[in-house]
Amino acid sequence: MLRYLTAGESHGPSLTVIVEGLPAGLAISAEDFTTELARRRLGYGRGPRMRFEKDEIAITAGVRHGRTLGSPLCVVIANTEWPKWEKEMSAAPGQPEKKLTAPRPGHADLVGMQKYEFDDARDVLERASARETAARVVAGTCARLLLAEIGVSVLSHVVRLGVVASSSRRPGAGDREVVDASDVRCIDESAAELMRAEIAAAAKEGDSLGGVAEVLAFGVPVGLGSHVHWDRKIDGLLAQALMSIPAVKAIEIGDGWTQATQRGSQAHDAIARDDSATDTGGFIRRSDHAGGIEGGMTSGSVLSLRVAMKPLATLNRPVLETVDLATGDSAVSFRERTDVTAVPAMAVITESMVALVLAAEAQRKFGGDSVAEFVRNARNAQEHLGDTSSAARPE
Repeated sequence: MLRYLTAGESHGPSLTVIVEGLPAGLAISAEDFTTELARRRLGYGRGPRMRFEKDEIAITAGVRHGRTLGSPLCVVIANTEWPKWEKEMSAAPGQPEKKLTAPRPGHADLVGMQKYEFDDARDVLERASARETAARVVAGTCARLLLAEIGVSVLSHVVRLGVVASSSRRPGAGDREVVDASDVRCIDESAAELMRAEIAAAAKEGDSLGGVAEVLAFGVPVGLGSHVHWDRKIDGLLAQALMSIPAVKAIEIGDGWTQATQRGSQAHDAIARDDSATDTGGFIRRSDHAGGIEGGMTSGSVLSLRVAMKPLATLNRPVLETVDLATGDSAVSFRERTDVTAVPAMAVITESMVALVLAAEAQRKFGGDSVAEFVRNARNAQEHLGDTSSAARPE
């Protein structure tokens, strides 16, 4: 089954990701990765690093002549800034030129220093940095390409940035270019303009902004996940994956928060028969309050989740009080290069995390050592979705 491991620090020589469990025969290239990584770098309010970060890609294992071999795939993302950091981040024995001892409130700095008994916050922040998510995007690209083989696509868009909320329609499966054309990844242009103004105002004050992205998955097969065990429930798997993104503080599935205020007669999705709905076994939901998940399993409806990101912890101007661990005195937290907001980039990362969960569960359900076998098994399962009556079961 699909799994992945990332390694590397924000200012180290490279990031590395190993993806295991991809079936043989999946068409893949370095260009697939660079395209998705470019989407991650976009967004109004990003910092100066995004202007020169190139994400140089090298596939070092698992692919031959553009197709996966069924063996682990390894991708290296070179850090174009490495020459500037080679001394400070050297793996050789030595000492840093300057230790960071005034941890930032809201970051991993202090807790990481306490947990691992470090006296330099850089030993924490280099791995806690959201730069690691570039490796996740590479892994997520593999998952997206595999899901595309069975007609599944994943798309995100920003629905709130700071106090500004979008009131526009939900994008459809074919709206990726429309969303990406917006530098705040919001399809409501009037809200997008207000978001840009909000970002500019925060930047002027040296402050940061959080927000909310919605991630949608279309064409998801019925029955991914399971009701049988707590660690197989698809909503739990998705929540864990999304909550692991740096600075993410809350997840909503479907109309989760609204449902908490409603009566049951309002909150649930009525079921009806529709023989034309062959992708869901001839059943449809009259609404989509559940977000495409019922009982820990995908229902075949559009999967919808909202992901809330807090403002970033590094600020350029407002003072955040902390303690200098070297002296014990009150201090001002140190400043690391940062963005005003990374919500549009976070939205892209949510796509990768959702794709990775869906691809792993699709492989668990359909199996297959090759892409052709995986697709055949998925189609066969699709054809038997309607066989739920007692008459369809063997004696």
